[in-house]
Amino acid sequence: MVLKLYFDLLSQPSRSIFIFLKKVNLPFEPCLVDLAKRQHLKEEFSKTVSRIPRVPVIHDGDFVLNESVAIVRYLSRQYPISDQWYPKDSKKQAQTDEYLEWHHLNLRLNCATYFITKWANPLLRGTEPTEEQLKKTKKYMERSLKDFENYFLSNGTFIDGDKVSYSDIHAACEIEQIKIAGYDIKNHYPKIKQWIDKVRKECNPYYDEAHKFVYKLAKSNEEEGEENPKSKL
Repeated sequence: MVLKLYFDLLSQPSRSIFIFLKKVNLPFEPCLVDLAKRQHLKEEFSKTVSRIPRVPVIHDGDFVLNESVAIVRYLSRQYPISDQWYPKDSKKQAQTDEYLEWHHLNLRLNCATYFITKWANPLLRGTEPTEEQLKKTKKYMERSLKDFENYFLSNGTFIDGDKVSYSDIHAACEIEQIKIAGYDIKNHYPKIKQWIDKVRKECNPYYDEAHKFVYKLAKSNEEEGEENPKSKL
C-alpha cells in the first residue's frame, strides 16, 4: 500500500516533508488539505485523516502519524533511507536531534509568530497588529535567526556538516515563510541567505516545487506593498 501524505504547501512542515519524500525517492500519494478553507478543522478530517487537526499527516497502511519530525524519524527507521537525511549512528543522530528539538521553541515559534502577526491574522481574522506587537515579534524572530546562524551554521556547509540533511530542509522551509510577510533574509542575514541558496540547489527541483506558492505570494506582496493581503489567496 502506497504511503499517503496529507499536506498543504502553505504549511512550513508540510513543505519539509514533501521535499524530504521526493529527495529520498519514497513513493507517496499526495492528499491535499486546504488550510485556508479550514479543512483540517472539519469533522471529516478528524474521522478519516487524524484526531489531531494539523498537517502534515501520513498514513502508512493503517498507521497514522502527525508531526513532521516524528514522521521523518519513523520513515527513516521503516524504510531504506540514506543516513545523509537522518543518521542511524547514535551520536550523529543525537546531534541532528539537537537541532530538531531546538527548532520548535526557537526558529519555528518566533518566525511563525512574526508571520502570523504581520500577515496571517490580518488575512484570516481581520485584526491588524499594533506597532508594538510587530516590534516585539520581529525582535524575538531576529534573535532566533541570529542564534541559528551562530549555533548551527558555524561547523560546516550545512547544519549537520558538509551534506544537506532533513535538518536543513526543516529550517529553510521555516525561514522561507517570512518572505510572505515582507521580510527579506538577505538584507539582514546574508550568511543564512547563502545557506538557503545551497539547500535550495541541493533539493531542487523539489524545493522550488514546494515553494512555488510561497514565492508567488512573496512577489505579489512586494509588488503591491502588502496593501491587501485578503486578495492574495
